[in-house]
Amino acid sequence: MKIDSHHHFWKYNPTEYGWIDDSMRVIRRDFFPEDLRTEITAARVDGVISVEAQQSTVETQRLLDFAAQHDFIKGVAGWVELISTKAGAQLEQFATNRKLKSVRHVVQGEPDENFILRDDFNRGIRELTRFGLAYDILIFERHLPQTIRFVDAHPGQIFILDHLAKPRIKDNLLEPWRANICELARRENIFCKLSGMVTEADYNTWTEAQLRPYFETALEAFGPKRLMFGSDWPVCLVACSYARWHALVSNWIGQLSAGEQDSILGGTAVEAYKL
Repeated sequence: MKIDSHHHFWKYNPTEYGWIDDSMRVIRRDFFPEDLRTEITAARVDGVISVEAQQSTVETQRLLDFAAQHDFIKGVAGWVELISTKAGAQLEQFATNRKLKSVRHVVQGEPDENFILRDDFNRGIRELTRFGLAYDILIFERHLPQTIRFVDAHPGQIFILDHLAKPRIKDNLLEPWRANICELARRENIFCKLSGMVTEADYNTWTEAQLRPYFETALEAFGPKRLMFGSDWPVCLVACSYARWHALVSNWIGQLSAGEQDSILGGTAVEAYKL
């Protein structure tokens, strides 16, 4: 089964999606399951993981409702109040829905550079472990040292790193990202998404050659069995079509064995998200 492990839906309004600035005006519109179905059908992708684009339990329920209505949505990475005493109760509410597979918090947007190490946040992560849910890590590359300590604190928790921890591709900087990502990948309870790379480069001038060293580093660090394809649609559209990104990743992994390609294009996501 081929899986797109990362995409979003939204009904656009400028207040709730203020992060969509003028340089991203092409995605200042609504994106719903019917729009994505067209893209994945053309790419011969069988199913998807819907990821929160707004930190609210309303968003989590909305994504679960979409999943109930559309069979191709195989799982949801939602949001709950992990730093609150409400975390357990909210997880009790949502975890009864088998389509909830993971939880995510926008750590990259927190002003505290050590947010991921906070005691209250880590208590919430321990609740996820209790419910058997994965956790999607959304950070910038500068947060990797803290994230290594964070993952070490939860050896029984499954983690999924979004967007390769957003390396500084636009600046053509591999270090210290490369050293830190290789160190993080030594922890076998963390998986990584091949997603979000084109939007960390210049939207208009990025090249395959510019992105390839980051892909090769991720492949060396995690191996095919812990890497998974993700489109980051519709965010990717500011720099790249869905079809182009899918074709580029497929080309990169073309030298791998059939089994390794199958892992990256679906098998890893099936394992990590328990599809």
